[in-house]
Amino acid sequence: MATRPVGVPKLSRRSRILLILGAAVLVALIVGSRLIGTYVDWLWFGSVDYRGIFTTIVLTRIVLFACGGVFLGGILALNLWLAYRKRPVFVPVSGQDDPLARYRTVITQRSKWFGIGIPVVVGAIGGLAATGDWRMVQMFLNRQTFGNQDPVFGHDLGLYVFQLPFFRWVLAWAFIAVTLSFFGALATHYVFGGVKIAGRSGQISQAARIQLAVLAGIFVLLKAVDFFFDRWDLLLSQRSNLFTGASYTDLNAVMPAKVILLCISVICALAFFAVIFLRNLQIPALATVLLVLSSLVIGALWPALLQQFSVEPNANERESTSIQRNMNATKQAFGITDDKVTVKENYGGNQDVSPEDVAQDTGTISNVRLLDPSLLSETFTQLEQQFNFYGFPDELDIDRYRNENGELQDYLVAVRGINTDGLADNQRSWINRHMVYTHGNGFVSAPADRVSNVPGEGSDTGSYPVFSMSDVSNDGQGEIPVDQPRVYYGQLNQDYAIVGAEQGEQPREYDTQNSRYTYQGDGGVAIGNWFNRAVFAANYGERNILFNQNIGSNSKIMFDRNPRQRVQKVAPWLELDGDAYPAVVDGKVKWIVDGYTTLDNYPYSKLTSFGQAASDSTSSPSQANQQINYIRNSVKATVDAYTGEVELYEFGQKDPVLEAWKGVFPGLIKPKSEISDELRQHFRYPADLFKVQRQLLARYHVDNPGDFYATRGFWEVPTDPNQEQRQGPGENQPPFYVVAQAPTQNRPTFQLTSAMTALERQNLSSWISASSSPESYGQLTVLELPTENQTPGPVQVQRQMESTPKVTEDRTLFDNPGVRAMFGNLLTLPVEGGMLYVEPIYIRPNNEDSYPQLARVLTFYGGSVGYADTLKGSLEQVFGPGAGRNAQTAENEDDQQDGGGQQGGDQGGDQSGDGQQGGDQSGDQGGDQQGGGQDPEVAQATQELRAALEQVRSAQDSGNFGEIGQALQRLEEAMSRYEQATGNGG
Repeated sequence: MATRPVGVPKLSRRSRILLILGAAVLVALIVGSRLIGTYVDWLWFGSVDYRGIFTTIVLTRIVLFACGGVFLGGILALNLWLAYRKRPVFVPVSGQDDPLARYRTVITQRSKWFGIGIPVVVGAIGGLAATGDWRMVQMFLNRQTFGNQDPVFGHDLGLYVFQLPFFRWVLAWAFIAVTLSFFGALATHYVFGGVKIAGRSGQISQAARIQLAVLAGIFVLLKAVDFFFDRWDLLLSQRSNLFTGASYTDLNAVMPAKVILLCISVICALAFFAVIFLRNLQIPALATVLLVLSSLVIGALWPALLQQFSVEPNANERESTSIQRNMNATKQAFGITDDKVTVKENYGGNQDVSPEDVAQDTGTISNVRLLDPSLLSETFTQLEQQFNFYGFPDELDIDRYRNENGELQDYLVAVRGINTDGLADNQRSWINRHMVYTHGNGFVSAPADRVSNVPGEGSDTGSYPVFSMSDVSNDGQGEIPVDQPRVYYGQLNQDYAIVGAEQGEQPREYDTQNSRYTYQGDGGVAIGNWFNRAVFAANYGERNILFNQNIGSNSKIMFDRNPRQRVQKVAPWLELDGDAYPAVVDGKVKWIVDGYTTLDNYPYSKLTSFGQAASDSTSSPSQANQQINYIRNSVKATVDAYTGEVELYEFGQKDPVLEAWKGVFPGLIKPKSEISDELRQHFRYPADLFKVQRQLLARYHVDNPGDFYATRGFWEVPTDPNQEQRQGPGENQPPFYVVAQAPTQNRPTFQLTSAMTALERQNLSSWISASSSPESYGQLTVLELPTENQTPGPVQVQRQMESTPKVTEDRTLFDNPGVRAMFGNLLTLPVEGGMLYVEPIYIRPNNEDSYPQLARVLTFYGGSVGYADTLKGSLEQVFGPGAGRNAQTAENEDDQQDGGGQQGGDQGGDQSGDGQQGGDQSGDQGGDQQGGGQDPEVAQATQELRAALEQVRSAQDSGNFGEIGQALQRLEEAMSRYEQATGNGG
């Protein structure tokens, strides 16, 4: 009987062509999309004048791809070639059913395909994996010295930060290459008969034995190198739950064990190499057993016994040296050394404070913040949004400016940004989203320590922020003037925008109800040529980019318009603070972004979860949950809100990590000498850095290793007493930006503050602040409270405030179904040797279009609670008459005049119509509204609005919050009808 030929079936010519075409199309789709994305990035980096960054990153990745691919594929190819070349000439088979015969035939017929194809595929995969490590490789190539030595080996810390990760990386690739080569050679020898498993003991040819033994010997030799590096890695040991770094057991058991295992590994490797000359495989087998047993006994059992029977019974003494090293390294790595932290011990306890003392504390009392940036976004939106395609972020920002008297004043600030997601259904055309509604309009500010009028007085409906708007309608000349109020780059910008027009063409971009605008700045990527238009059409999958007739030779496309996104793209090696904030600098609206250099391999420093430490009850973006043990705010970045220009400035003390990156990207970071004085005035101490530092100071303020081991005197970040009102992922109380004057400061300072409570207790233990003043920037102040006289913490104070008779008498404020009370940020402020708590209360009617408004102010000091319409009245309830003389809650507080004219500030238009969509916004022009006089519908709505206002005034005079809530709800409904009437025919 004839037998079937051994081999693979032949494909027809047509099948081969179809397979080749299919593979070509697949490769083209994959490669084409990557090429388009790369070209788009190349254009973007060119538009911000940082193309050198792009080329450096791309070239580094290409070199790593080539090196990784050649290294991995080359070693595998060499071993496959050696195994194939040294295959037995004659391979006896067990018959026609030999399962390996077919594979031998296939490989022999296509030896080049297998000998070259497999290493190429493996090399390509390895090369792609290697490209992701470009940061680590560049850090090694541009390594710096720290000037400090580790306490165990005496090496400069740069060895562990820059060099050890690279050495580990090379070693890992060597392990992978040797392992793949071993199994590749083993498979080849097995297929071609060099290795047989038939019989009782099997057979192995001399060539196979030598090649496999040499590869195994190299693997064990690499393990010896691994043991050598393990000694250095012990400086980052996590054996102790209390601290990071080499413990007593690591130093006295694990480290000697690593040296012993290193020597045994070298001996074991020599035993494998001896197979070249000896046919006996028992020697390397015995050596392997010795290595495994030594690893178990010396490397694992002996350290465990030492830890269990020697260290743990005497841990406070055994670990004291390691704890001290950890304390020193952690303070240095996180910037909380003694030269940066001023500690005032035994602060507080002063309960005998006169009203005059409080009144004279003008540095703090006259600057108490009443506006909560995490609650008032909706208030800004309702009163200052103007149109539905504008918006404000969910959380506003705090910054400071000088008022007309030259005094430092903290402000709530926000940019009225473009928000195309807010467009109505009839406005959502592609032209409107990308060519008409292209930019925001205006910089909005409000003093953070006051509202428009005293709650319940005047003709105003409530107590609102005292707004000032610098926008197109007033040519940017609000209280904080700007030269260019149009905002093309901001936090709400998600869509790309196409701007620019031919000479003489009518402007298309919406600017005001009666005007259009054409972008005049340098931002954006030119798409005037057909090639770029085709590229972006393919990139976004949008044919309109290619066929829209209004896109001409002067057109530009703006994308990646979020400030944090732009900075991250320019400097991908930076960790960015979660909050980018706007500031007016030299007449321009600039976004300021704080950049951090971080490490996770600083010897002996405490490994900390960045994401967990930076998480609190606010809705600010949280950090990635990565482990760090070194952080520096080394870079301050700015993004121009009109042009999108990105600038990075060196900041703070010399940072070796930043110096390394300056070597990678020369010219990227501008020296600190180029920071203008006005820009420096708006630098804030970054919140995420402060959150990490306060968490570490909770432990590392302790100086004695014994106290540290016993966790004696530890603090913790307090829980936010009003976290249920927030939208953040965490429970911690956020830090607060305030203008205040601490006992160690000689003038009011814009600073970031936080209360701290005792470990697993609610009483206040300390108060921490970080100065943002240019003269003392970064100086941390810690006020330690005495332990014998316990001061209530935030949660305790909140509960006492809510239960005091002055508040419980007003139960309708909390129980009325028509209105909801909202507690603002609970500030903790040092005043006259004690701690003053201040908390605003906002009310909000329970309807869809309502927004918070200030209703009352709570204060607490020394066990006494104040509860009044104003801060002045609340302070005088606590301290006595005259205490609030320098505390002004409202613009009209002194003369009791109506505040109705204050709520809008410089708005340049009627508030009642600001929330509308702006009429017909479809088409190229969009945004036009019809003019005309009042019609009967508007007159009726106006009459209802006036009646609702009268009801609100009557309710406010009665002081009954239930009536106030119902009146406010009626007012909201009347305002909604009025807005609808004016939008339809007004």
